Amino acid sequence: MSVDTVYFEHLSKDKKLLPLLKGVEPRKLKRHKNICLRLCASIMSQQLSTKVADVIYRRFLELYGGEPTPQQIIDTPFDKLRAIGLSNAKVNYVQNVAHYAIEHGITDKMLNKMTDEEVIEFLTAIKGVGRWTVEMLLMFTLGREDVFAVDDLGIQQAMCKIYKLDATDKKALQEKMLKISAKWSPYRTYGCLYMWHHKDNEPKVLKK
Repeated sequence: MSVDTVYFEHLSKDKKLLPLLKGVEPRKLKRHKNICLRLCASIMSQQLSTKVADVIYRRFLELYGGEPTPQQIIDTPFDKLRAIGLSNAKVNYVQNVAHYAIEHGITDKMLNKMTDEEVIEFLTAIKGVGRWTVEMLLMFTLGREDVFAVDDLGIQQAMCKIYKLDATDKKALQEKMLKISAKWSPYRTYGCLYMWHHKDNEPKVLKK
């Protein structure tokens, strides 16, 4: 039995989620290399349209003629990074990631060996990197199958509509979301993908 079939059958047990699965091609997760660079890309894309984020990231790569090393990012003058369209804060955050990567000797192999919560705890120690950002990294770069982004607005909106949840009390809403999503485990990431597909607002993250 393929992974697609297994997670589809598992999620189908949720009768309110089932209609979202029908008629939609199985979603696939991929593992990508150069995790630290992708973390930088995720920071760059925050609060931007996909089109603008893609332009800025392309300009970023053009500065180096390809994918830069953390040291190359650190050595790049602040104003040069500002000139490609990054805010002052985002320049600092991107360079924070590069410094942290060097200080801790981060490699793809190291992060791939960590559990989801270990990755979250390790990377959110970087100023400018929040839990949501690392959750997107876990899903779209490390290809982890059991991640649930409870703070994501798109997922909150989709679940409020599908499960008739009240969004007035944020804490109560998240508790209900976690309880519902627990039934999706160990395939919560796929549940999130279908929520975003339903809302047509999948997060802007680097997937290529």
